[in-house]
Amino acid sequence: MDHTVIDWLKRERQNPTVEVNGKDLPIAIKRHATAKRAVLRIAPDGSEARVTLPRWGRTADALAFAKSRVDWLARQIDALPKADPPAPGGALHYCGQLLAIDWQAEAPRKPQLCGSAISIGGPADNLASRLQRWLEREAMRMMEQDLAHYCAIAGVSTPKLRLSRANRRWGSCSTSGTVRINWRLVQAPENVRRSVVAHEVAHLLHFDHGPEFHAALDQIFDGDLAAANAWLKRDGRSLYAAFG
Repeated sequence: MDHTVIDWLKRERQNPTVEVNGKDLPIAIKRHATAKRAVLRIAPDGSEARVTLPRWGRTADALAFAKSRVDWLARQIDALPKADPPAPGGALHYCGQLLAIDWQAEAPRKPQLCGSAISIGGPADNLASRLQRWLEREAMRMMEQDLAHYCAIAGVSTPKLRLSRANRRWGSCSTSGTVRINWRLVQAPENVRRSVVAHEVAHLLHFDHGPEFHAALDQIFDGDLAAANAWLKRDGRSLYAAFG
């Protein structure tokens, strides 16, 4: 075989992509012990296509599967929410509600929650970054409370909490016990945010997604888990519209 072709095949396996709408979209391949067939998804921010394979699945099969679904991937990307950064007179998502952005240049620079509005002053050109910092502070406050609550139910010590800015995951739990939750979930309904925190607490007990993990999560979480998962699947991408 020609060395040029061999080099191309190596690059294709190491950094797989699929052309969608005239652009190369990265393909992330994951093998899962319980997977029975290949499953294709798009990252919440549209940054990559994700293929989950059975444990014995081949990289070549994943590439072929993704390339056979180019039209579907294009439709998914086209359906992603368009960027909608916060601006004076606009709105901000907060705990599943829309807050009107009440901006007045002479008002205090620090955001203040006033019923169904967020009052803020200062320069308009850095409004979005200041509102993001406020949301991140609110996220840390709420998620610390959520984490302590579910750890108490699970009977485990409350680990360190870090906010994540990941574009591809809602939460994670490291082997050292540190829990990371995507700060954007402060924009989602409370039941959704808390379900992700409870999910990571369940991982403190069982690191995989086996039956024992799901049984623990059902015992720990005090909300409607199916509804929370459905919301994330249906509306999770909308959480990236305001701040990317």
